[in-house]
Amino acid sequence: MKQHIYTVGVEWTGNTGEGTRTYRGYKRDHVICSGGKPELPGSSDTNFCGDPARYNPEELLVASLSACHMLWYLHLCVVHHIVVCEYRDAPAGWMQEHEDGGGEFVRVELRPAVRIDAGSDAAQARKLHTEAHHLCFIARSVNFAVDVQAEISL
Repeated sequence: MKQHIYTVGVEWTGNTGEGTRTYRGYKRDHVICSGGKPELPGSSDTNFCGDPARYNPEELLVASLSACHMLWYLHLCVVHHIVVCEYRDAPAGWMQEHEDGGGEFVRVELRPAVRIDAGSDAAQARKLHTEAHHLCFIARSVNFAVDVQAEISL
């Protein structure tokens, strides 16, 4: 069995001079980096004193599920001779917060809208979303439902 290791760097950049002396006295800002790629600006959700101009971990989780599904789907379309002309997704994730401040995602819905070439098989294109979901590394790693509501058009 093959094993792959993924490493990233996460550095907190939100020290305003007092560290974490008080809850509102520091920013949740951080940067995510990996292997010389551009830095990704991160923060917490605005519900937790985060910067709305930066990506939060919850958004990145939903985006990871969407991107993984899309990449598998595109691969499967090539294998099955389906020509994808456009692919867009507007995924959403539902997270429950508990009284103690913790919480978890309970559901993510992927909503891919795919336009295929007129000579491609729309029924097969629709079925491939099931296989892409089954193969997606990220979807197989989470413990909540990931629903795929795909739309195929010519």
